[in-house]
Formats: sequence, C-alpha cells, structure tokens
Amino acid sequence: MTRAFLFPGQGAQAVGMGHALAEASPEARYVFEEVDDTLGQHLSRTMWEGPEEHLTLTENAQPALMTVSMAVVRTLEKEAGVPLRERAHYVAGHSLGEYTALCAAGALSLADAATLLRVRGRAMQQAVPVGEGGMAALLGLDLDTVHGVAGQAAGETGGVCRVANDNAPGQVVVSGHKAAVDRAGELAKEKGAKRVQPLAVSAPFHCDLMQPAAETMAESLASAHLDRPVPPVVSNVTADATDDPETIRRRLVDQVTGTVRWRESVETMAANGVANLVELGAGKVLSGLARRIDRNLAATSVETPHDIEELLKSL
Repeated sequence: MTRAFLFPGQGAQAVGMGHALAEASPEARYVFEEVDDTLGQHLSRTMWEGPEEHLTLTENAQPALMTVSMAVVRTLEKEAGVPLRERAHYVAGHSLGEYTALCAAGALSLADAATLLRVRGRAMQQAVPVGEGGMAALLGLDLDTVHGVAGQAAGETGGVCRVANDNAPGQVVVSGHKAAVDRAGELAKEKGAKRVQPLAVSAPFHCDLMQPAAETMAESLASAHLDRPVPPVVSNVTADATDDPETIRRRLVDQVTGTVRWRESVETMAANGVANLVELGAGKVLSGLARRIDRNLAATSVETPHDIEELLKSL
C-alpha cells in the first residue's frame, strides 16, 4: 500500500505528550535528551509536567511537537530495522510539521530542526504585539467564499485579513489584525457559516503580518545545512512535492506568511497513489482532517508505544 507520513503542527500539543514513549524506548529518550541539550533547557520537563501555559508558548510548542514526532520516528526505525524513509512515498507536515517532515526524511538534523523551530517560534511571537492580531476558523464555507469574506473584512477595516489555513472542506482559517478577523467572522455568519471559532493563539500566523519573522527565517535558513529529503516533501505553500534543497529553503521562508494548503497537499498525495496516511506524533488532528478530505484514504495516528506496536504489524 502506498504510504505517506504526516507530522502535526501547533495546537496538537498537550502536557504529558511523549512521556510514555520516553519511558518505554531508549531511542525516544535519546531524542528528548538531544533536543534538551541543543536548546539548553529542559524542554522535555515542560512537555511532561507543564505548566500548560509554558508548553503552549510558540517558542516551546514548535520544537516540542517536532521532538515528540521524531521520538516516534526513531523508535519505529529501531523496531522496524530500517529507516522510515524507505517505508513511504511522501512526507508532509502542517506548518511547523514541515520541518519535522524534513528531519524524518533526512534533510535536516535533529539539532538543526530544533534550533530552527526555536528561532521560528520566537520570531513569529515577536512579529506582532500581543493583542493586535487574531485567527479564527470559519466552518462550513468553501474556500472561495472565505477568500471573499477575508478581502471584504480587510477592505472595511483597513487591516490585514487573509486565508491562513485551508485545512479541509468546510474548515478554513483566517488570520490578521484582530478587528479584521472579527469582522470576517461576522461576514462569514452572514454567508451561512456553521460556526466561527476564534483560535487561542498568541500571534496571527501565516499572513502578511508575519513578514518580520519571514525575514528572520530567511537569514537562519540561508546558513542551515539541507540535504535532499528521501522521500520528497509536499510543501505547504505549493501543495506539490519536491526534493530540491534550495527550493525547500525558499518555500520554508514563504511558508511563514503564506497559506498552509493542507487540503490540496493531501489531495496531491492521493492523486499520486497514496492510499494510507500515517500521522506520527502528538494528537490526531491530521488523521481526522484526512478523512474529511478524502473518505477513501486510510488514516491512522501513532504516538504511544501501543500505537507503534500496531503500526509495525502493517510495515
């Protein structure tokens, strides 16, 4: 069965994530220890013990989610006896998860992935003063309608408002100035949205307000060592696959301000023969979205030692 591995983004974090795996697997423990050493902090303690408000800080959540996913990857590789990259045709990750995908595919070292995500998290947090930006999920509307709503809200308020995430049919997220996002929510309800759900985020990700963070990442990525990923990575901003390091470098910069085209990314993999999507890491967000995007796809999530045992039966 043609397979792709998926890696979650911010919002999937939860206190306690990865703890059971670290207790059961030496390979997982090594991953947590290496990231702690690289960042010079006990990030693993924050993951396992909290407090939750520290874990959800963008600069912590981003490397933390990558760490849990890579602990799953390394454990699977040890148990399966082969690199995970040999068991998939594509890798893809939601927002920060794209860095995890590149690490899993051998393009980034674990230390470099952790360092880049720490820089990315801080830069995204610092790009907009707290309280000035916002994000909201507009549920039950198609993408074109949300583009129209966002454009109208931006025009009426004089602020930024744009599509940040096209996650699945009927689940589109907008991002920008808080007043503009609030107005987009009102307009969405007028257009028949089933629900408008403000997101509990600390900054308006994936919109033009993140340009300072994009510039920071351009500098950091320019000096980062990137190998060719095996298998190819499906990029958030283009929804197509590439294994060219320089193309990936540019797309990671564009991703900071660009829309996460997740629905199209999953459709791309399905159109190229992928029938089985396996989400590696915290939560079950991406496997849930996959089933909404294409009911013909088999989608599973793998986080715990038991999940790994079950997956190994199919590998």
